[in-house]
Amino acid sequence: MFTQEHLLTALIIFAARIADVSLGTFRHVMIIKRKRLYAFLIAFFESLIWVYAVSRVITALTDPLTSIAFALGFASGTYIGITIEGFFKIGDQAVRIFSSKGDEVSGCLRQQGFKVTVFTGEGRDGIVKMMFVQVKRRNVKKVFTCARNIDPACFMVVDDISESFTA
Repeated sequence: MFTQEHLLTALIIFAARIADVSLGTFRHVMIIKRKRLYAFLIAFFESLIWVYAVSRVITALTDPLTSIAFALGFASGTYIGITIEGFFKIGDQAVRIFSSKGDEVSGCLRQQGFKVTVFTGEGRDGIVKMMFVQVKRRNVKKVFTCARNIDPACFMVVDDISESFTA
């Protein structure tokens, strides 16, 4: 039914789709982070691989295996692209920490070298401190650990930062 050539073509299409879709996922991150040159270069290679994969499918339209490999490569590339992006942890995030032990939490964070801005506010149970910390994505867990070790009941919110400006 399927020859060795058919299987090899399907495998090549599958691998090409994983590559181009993973690159596409990564390119979207570069666009959001406003890294234009990286997005441009990735888009070039992504489209080059895509054209190759599509041309292989079109030349073998009667073979259902190539269509399945194309679709499966797309789905797998999406999953792999998101996973790879998670390893790189590109960009900055803003961590907001709400705690009744804000002075202790901010002290711990400052000892670890983080820049912390503290605001005083009023919560459901009384006075709370809201700390604002801008960190690289790879350092968010360090902020979480420091805050939770001091105040296990603290509330934290993390936002992605696309751009920030200094004076």
